[in-house]
Amino acid sequence: MPMKILLIEDDPGVISVIQRGLSASGYEITIAMDGQSGLEMAFQHSFDIVVLDLMIPMINGMEVCRRLRNAQFAKPILMLTALGTTENIVSGLDAGADDYMTKPFKLAELEARLRTLTRRGKEVEKKEGILSLGDLTLDKITKSVKRGSTTIDLTATEFRLLEYLLSNTNRVLNRIEILENVWDINFNLGTNVVDVYINYLRKKIDKNHEVKLIHTVFGMGYVVRQAYEDSK
Repeated sequence: MPMKILLIEDDPGVISVIQRGLSASGYEITIAMDGQSGLEMAFQHSFDIVVLDLMIPMINGMEVCRRLRNAQFAKPILMLTALGTTENIVSGLDAGADDYMTKPFKLAELEARLRTLTRRGKEVEKKEGILSLGDLTLDKITKSVKRGSTTIDLTATEFRLLEYLLSNTNRVLNRIEILENVWDINFNLGTNVVDVYINYLRKKIDKNHEVKLIHTVFGMGYVVRQAYEDSK
């Protein structure tokens, strides 16, 4: 069956490029030219993935993303926008996006991102079990995290990052590896979005705990392991 894509975009030029290019590759494209229509279509029909611009009429893309996630919309969301600062990327991921791609873009890269996101979504559905380190536990099925008896509330992006770190306990991971495996972002290796989210996790996971779990290996990257030294 062809991949069904909901494209929420108001730029006719971008719509034309994506519609012609992806349709030629066998994708089924549905267009919504404003946020309100996009929300209604997402809730009323079944799509494999949503491609979402931020600067759209009626309801902006960031708010569309938040409303979809608040309504437990589980399909991947890729933000495709001209806004490409680290702050924009972090805001988009915090809103619930699975990936973030900036304009102008190459159609081949967009296709690759779409394939990766839908494939990752299917793989996540098959994963089972609990990851743990010391008194920290992450349940892949219930999407819950605890340190000791305390439940820790994480965003979807923070959860994916922690899951990746725990899946590689005691292994030093560089920023490029983390970007490619957690966000599928490989277009802007200078972004500090990884550092921003590592700090988010530290505040939630390590703050007020004598044993630190998230550590910086200077010049190399990050590692999760048990240690009494302060994380830096």
